[in-house]
Amino acid sequence: MTLAALYDVPAPAKLNLFLHVVGRRPDGYHLLQSVFVLIDWCDTLHFERRSDGRLQRHDLGPALPADDLSLRAARALQQASGTALGADLSVMKRVPWGAGLGGGSSDAASTLLALNRLWGLNWPRQRLQQIALPLGADVPFFVGGHSAFVEGIGEQLTPLPEGALPTQRFMVVKPAAAIATASIFGSPLLVRNTEAVIVMSFLADAQRSGKASDGSFWDFGRNDLQPPAEASCPDVTQVARWLEIRFGNSRMSGSGSAVFARVIDEDNGTAGQPLATDRVENLPPGWAGRMCRSLDHHPLMGWAS
Repeated sequence: MTLAALYDVPAPAKLNLFLHVVGRRPDGYHLLQSVFVLIDWCDTLHFERRSDGRLQRHDLGPALPADDLSLRAARALQQASGTALGADLSVMKRVPWGAGLGGGSSDAASTLLALNRLWGLNWPRQRLQQIALPLGADVPFFVGGHSAFVEGIGEQLTPLPEGALPTQRFMVVKPAAAIATASIFGSPLLVRNTEAVIVMSFLADAQRSGKASDGSFWDFGRNDLQPPAEASCPDVTQVARWLEIRFGNSRMSGSGSAVFARVIDEDNGTAGQPLATDRVENLPPGWAGRMCRSLDHHPLMGWAS
């Protein structure tokens, strides 16, 4: 059956549980290690098939750049497949950009998965990931559909087995300020020689010792990008302290400026403080935030083999 449209397509954000800079390549690119976890803070996209080959994007929320990643992803798949079909893309942007949450990359990945279906291409996931990589290092992760151990410059993915990480709640907050990633990687404050770890072995050890079940696994490591980010953007420090007071922990995601806290107790938070239902509504002016849950897999996991 030929599909005419796909509506309410989710594009979930991600968190970097940790982010270590373990070296630098001769070409200047930094070598990273991280664990990416999907969360239920999502953009929503709608796709309507066009027979004239045109690609048009419609913004249902905040205005996006004229040639954003979702439009570039659609164009890349169209050119690679040689299809004569086009599409109208409508984007409801909810995940803030400039946050280190991968919102634009996730939009691109959901676009590839949706148009692969809408246009009847039925390409396998691995083939879509080849289209995804030139769009950005995070895009193949979202196409992959699982939380993953990430290495290299972000292109080397080892999916984590479903259930390897228990479902966890996070409070995620982004201040008004955004951070230029290039300035963080160029900072003299950036540590570039963190000792590499073998995360799959660590996961096995954590599960055997019961650490995953009591939540301590989520505290592993640090974000090496956070000190230079805080030095250049005091708002990151402010958000981190705000979360520390309420939840007893905080960590920046990616290159910022969003910071998240692990919500340790489902009912009482940290140190006996109740989790007020209006906490997100009481954020300081200009801040955006949401109480999120981790996802076992991408909502579109079944859309490619």
